[in-house]
Amino acid sequence: MTTGITITLVNPVQAYKEIKDVVWPWVKAMLMAEHRLTLTVKPAKRSDAQNRRMWAMLEEISHQVDWYGRRLTSEEWKHVFTAALQKQDVVPGIDGGFVVLGKSTSSMSVAQMSELQTLMEAFGAERDVHFSAQEYA
Repeated sequence: MTTGITITLVNPVQAYKEIKDVVWPWVKAMLMAEHRLTLTVKPAKRSDAQNRRMWAMLEEISHQVDWYGRRLTSEEWKHVFTAALQKQDVVPGIDGGFVVLGKSTSSMSVAQMSELQTLMEAFGAERDVHFSAQEYA
């Protein structure tokens, strides 16, 4: 018997069929064998294509935008955008400075990643950023 099941659900008809024909028989067999199970259903995480597009956009922004007299790295821009999107909190650091309490993009859903990229596009449009990376298309 397998150690778990991962199924992508895309519409009600497909979801019902997968749950009825695949998930329930497996769950029933495991429970009959006296295994305890945990069921988690959550939105799908961001796709690899979204991730590549995000990094391409961040790279373009890092090369084209001067931020208060500084050029930020792609990683630093990622923190700026995720903080703006999530309305994150900032706390004092242990040795001075500040730390943004944030959310990792790897745990974002497809919808959250789309929202992040829309924010990046709007920011870029306001600052005449030209997005030319192949991954952007």
